Amino acid sequence: MWSSSFLRIKAKAISYIFHPLFMPTYFLLILWYYFPYEFSGINSWQMNLKIFGMFWMTAFFPAFAVFLLWRLKMIDSIFLKTQKERIIPYFVTMFFYWWMYYLSRNFTDQPLVLKFFFFGIFVCVSIAVILNNYFKISMHAMGVGGLATALTLTAFYYQINLGLPIAMLVLLAGAVVSARLVLGEHQEREVYAGLLLGIFCQLTSYYIIL
Repeated sequence: MWSSSFLRIKAKAISYIFHPLFMPTYFLLILWYYFPYEFSGINSWQMNLKIFGMFWMTAFFPAFAVFLLWRLKMIDSIFLKTQKERIIPYFVTMFFYWWMYYLSRNFTDQPLVLKFFFFGIFVCVSIAVILNNYFKISMHAMGVGGLATALTLTAFYYQINLGLPIAMLVLLAGAVVSARLVLGEHQEREVYAGLLLGIFCQLTSYYIIL
């Protein structure tokens, strides 16, 4: 019993830390760490503002929209446990992802790979809205699958060896989807579908945008 409870606590911690809304911010931090020369035109203060802006637009606002829906009693839980509760948050997130992609097309002080990443997550959420009519596809799986694929494609684009961080992200993806299964939030087909969708959308976006 104790080991089962401890496993659930770890699963919840993993689900919170690697929430899908945090994936864009994590990707920007990874780019900053491995490709600092791509941000050579901005100072540390400006970079901190860019990271804050990323979090604000792709995590805070969508999460705040969910909070407002809950307070207005339009949804029963901020955890979006049913397919119906996910519909409006999906569209809110789509808007912010599209806006970030639109802005990225004109930015010259950030890596080009952010363009395909933003477009990829926008397309991913757009498809997820449709699939949500049929089953509760895992947003966590979409997030980690897309992040691991985006980093792999980034390494390919820059022709640089990022084997260790890519391997770590692949292991992380396994941990996240396992956590969702441990918590009973999804069936296996829902997490597998989420992983495949996240991977597919980043691959497709890469070849369309770059």
